[in-house]
Amino acid sequence: MIRNLIVKLGFYMILGIFISCSEYTGYIPAPDTVTFRQKLSDYNIFQGNPSDLTPASDYHLIELSSSLFVNYAEKQRLVKLPAGSQIIKVDNGIPNFPNGTILVKTFYYYKDKRNPNLGKNIIETRLLIKEAGLWNVATYVWNNAQTDATLKLDGLSINVNWIDPNGNNNSIRYEVPTEQNCTTCHQKNSIVEPLGPTLMNMNIGITRNNTTINQLQYFQDLGLINNFNHTKIPVLPDYVSPAYTIAEKGRAYFQMNCAHCHNPTGLPKAARKRYDFRYTTPLSQTRIPDKKGKIDNVIRNVEMPWIGTTTLDVEGYAIVNQYLKSL
Repeated sequence: MIRNLIVKLGFYMILGIFISCSEYTGYIPAPDTVTFRQKLSDYNIFQGNPSDLTPASDYHLIELSSSLFVNYAEKQRLVKLPAGSQIIKVDNGIPNFPNGTILVKTFYYYKDKRNPNLGKNIIETRLLIKEAGLWNVATYVWNNAQTDATLKLDGLSINVNWIDPNGNNNSIRYEVPTEQNCTTCHQKNSIVEPLGPTLMNMNIGITRNNTTINQLQYFQDLGLINNFNHTKIPVLPDYVSPAYTIAEKGRAYFQMNCAHCHNPTGLPKAARKRYDFRYTTPLSQTRIPDKKGKIDNVIRNVEMPWIGTTTLDVEGYAIVNQYLKSL
């Protein structure tokens, strides 16, 4: 009897530690409704020379007004829907993507950003695939020959060099995320979800076939998304554009770089701090005015965003610093 009691106590202690660690790290189990293939090429995402990143005909470009900063990496976003299906508007946030949707995000650096024709250094491609109502996550790391990428779920640290628009040589440590990193950030109510492609963030003008058209209208014309009046959808400001006020740019920066964790339904550890950095939250309910100094410090010291950033976003921090000083 005593032995059984000891065994039970040991079990509950281990269970308690597991729950405590899970709560602390924000880890949620990765869905397993998809078996990911070992090679990125198995998905036929790109046509022609893979390093050109030319999408196949059934993959469509997505452009965003504002984006998460990831160590100055360039990003290409694509979506593929099952034939005959549509994206459905829910509200102004993330729409309802059908089962079978593949979202693709590829991270790369121009070897010399002053001349993109000199080529790219492609680092990784992340996939979000929806099946049985759940989003599955995977990361593929590109080979040195830039001909393909291999499934990598346990993360990787890579040294990356590039020349910026001012001709400066840059070197950073780039962190390819683990599967746990992905589920930690991509969670809402402990369910994995996309972050960037909200209707607000996609409601911008794009150029297709040498013509400027609203992106949501373009998707409607292609039959990719259901019909609604896109002019009634608000626009998330581009936080690097001079067309917006510092308040609009500051809040947009927080939306894309902080709000995925710091909102009431995000990462539990972050939610308990009671920040709410979503763009649509009234300023008085965000805690931003009360915590200006702390917010400034953690961004300046590259403590936040918590995952995926190892170098300061100099331009982004300047926006944040100016905005906080204006409050």
